[in-house]
Amino acid sequence: MEIQAAVDINQLKVLEKQLTRFLMSYKFGMDELNTKINILKQEFQYIHEYNPIEHVKSRIKTPESILKKVHRKGIEASLPSIRENIKDIAGIRIVCSFVSDIYKLSEMLQNQKDIRTIKYKDYIKTPKPNGYQSLHLILEVPVFMSDRVEDVCVEVQIRTMGMDFWASLEHKIYYKYNEEIPQNLKDELKEAALTVAQLDEKMENLNKEINTFKGSNNTEKNLINLLMHNQTVSLP
Repeated sequence: MEIQAAVDINQLKVLEKQLTRFLMSYKFGMDELNTKINILKQEFQYIHEYNPIEHVKSRIKTPESILKKVHRKGIEASLPSIRENIKDIAGIRIVCSFVSDIYKLSEMLQNQKDIRTIKYKDYIKTPKPNGYQSLHLILEVPVFMSDRVEDVCVEVQIRTMGMDFWASLEHKIYYKYNEEIPQNLKDELKEAALTVAQLDEKMENLNKEINTFKGSNNTEKNLINLLMHNQTVSLP
């Protein structure tokens, strides 16, 4: 009996070490992608006049959450099977001001040479049935370990501030009702999502008008400065 207990303990220690190393690679992959996002954010902040990234959040699924998804998907509870079938163990959420920013940022990330796009889901052009709109990417990044290179998948969700607010409240409501909310609340949530989408569109159009006015105003100022400079130069 003691021998069996010792074997079980040793097996648990081996499994714990394997799981720790398994999740560590996802953390490193997430950190790698966060670094790339932070570089873009700082570049826009210091060089360009406009920063499309409002804020960024990231997370690693807990072992409990992973096992629940294994059970829900009906897949084998092994590390190779989990790696193959669950692509959102590491997740990053990027919140932008405008819908156009979402597509620009997505393109910048996907164009980087060491990033490979595994999956692309556009819930902005084709919203989910509940009205949710966002861009979901599964990106694969290389992680350089001490003895090998691992290609790690990271889920990236990019959405507007309005839709991020809506999604956070929707998640809290579903959690409160244990994912079985009344139909009238579902209908109201969908209506709210459509309202948020309309607001995003309106703010996008206002931003375009402001940029157009700003551009024409700058052109006029430059022309005046040029004329004044020419007059100053022509004086004897």
